[in-house]
Amino acid sequence: MRKFTCEQKNTPLLQWFAGCAPSGVREFIRMSNVIVLGAQWGDEGKGKVVDLLAERFDIVARYQGGHNAGHTVFIGERKFVLKLIPSGILRPGVLAVIGNGVVIDLAALIEEMNTLEASGIDVERYLRISNRAHVIFPFHRLIEKMSEARENRIPIGTTSRGIGPCYEDKTGRRGIRIADLFDPESFHALYDTLAEDKEKLAAAFHLEEPIDYAEIRRKHAEYAERIRPLVCDTAALLADSMFRAKRILFEGAQGTMLDVDHGTYPFVTSSSAAAGGASIGTGVPPTRIQGVIGVSKAYITRVGSGPFPTESKDGGGDLLRREGNEFGAVTGRPRRCGWFDVPLLRYTAMVNGFDTLVITKLDVLDQLEKIPVCVRYRLHGSDVTEMPATYRALEAIEPQYEELPGWRTCTRGIARYDDLPDRARAYLNFLEERTGVEVGGISTGPERNETIIRAGSKLERLI
Repeated sequence: MRKFTCEQKNTPLLQWFAGCAPSGVREFIRMSNVIVLGAQWGDEGKGKVVDLLAERFDIVARYQGGHNAGHTVFIGERKFVLKLIPSGILRPGVLAVIGNGVVIDLAALIEEMNTLEASGIDVERYLRISNRAHVIFPFHRLIEKMSEARENRIPIGTTSRGIGPCYEDKTGRRGIRIADLFDPESFHALYDTLAEDKEKLAAAFHLEEPIDYAEIRRKHAEYAERIRPLVCDTAALLADSMFRAKRILFEGAQGTMLDVDHGTYPFVTSSSAAAGGASIGTGVPPTRIQGVIGVSKAYITRVGSGPFPTESKDGGGDLLRREGNEFGAVTGRPRRCGWFDVPLLRYTAMVNGFDTLVITKLDVLDQLEKIPVCVRYRLHGSDVTEMPATYRALEAIEPQYEELPGWRTCTRGIARYDDLPDRARAYLNFLEERTGVEVGGISTGPERNETIIRAGSKLERLI
């Protein structure tokens, strides 16, 4: 086997990764690549945070989920709802990458591309799609609806967009990937086998919804031609970009408590939403990722079914929903609302290794006289020191609260930490002390400029 030396010109990429780059370059790369992900049950405001930070990075890469996870970004009077395409696409010159860990509904993707192009975004130039990402077909939606409606099955409260069944086919090694679409003979064989399975399953459960399987196959051949120029081996693209000292921001969908392994199973999504999913879903080694930024609301929300220890089912929850406009960006569903949960955040910090937190929607709490914060869990009369593994135990949790005084002053749009009311800063300090994670950033409104980056924070150093 040929042995390469560091003195050679044009050092091969794989050897460079083995450590032969000059020490100064290696040090630069060590501080380049960062993950942004949700610290709760999703909908924390990751889209705004990614959009805000993207101008400091060269690439934004999405690593899991499907078109059930919407990121809403406000730029002046314009509102963008992104379902599949990373929100970095809204920053001129930033490359948006859909990684192999994402499952793609091509009709939804192309619709999103068309909408962005109509708004003046150069999608063709700045979007790349992994050839290893799996494809969601219309019959996946039918299977998900069937699964949710089955007798004696716990209803998860999914968006019924086919995400779970597509991941099931992926794990079952019968899925169809983007690369398969470009080999007509192979695609037809794979598709016909998969479609036959779904047709038999639908018949077994007496589902009468008509599906034209042949037309679906034909349409996907058309879709493939539309996206062909954007498809590549994105793992190789990212590796080459790191070799060239490009900075990468990894974008998670949903939130850690919806992670298939570490969330409130079975009320979870079907992919790895935690930080570890960034490596799996993009092909970038974990040693090339240098920081993790958690995004958390100043309170907490959840969509769909499942345990929610700090849910407020009284006027407090109604106020949070109203003032925070807590309705799904993709589905429009009202979100369940409740109070900040310290044990939950400590757990997600442990799973992800948060370096810093961005607290969003602080301004939603402006009119409250007192703000409850859950500081510990009790279960069957005893304090809980670890996150319960079963949803039944979580449903039985008795949250223990401390009340902090509200500030009763408008914080909307404040961009300097020192300009926040004293009690608002005290609230943030309390969260920081109890969770053990620095609060490095605070969002005080939906606009890009309605954000505080604390001077000297880990967040400031990471970005």
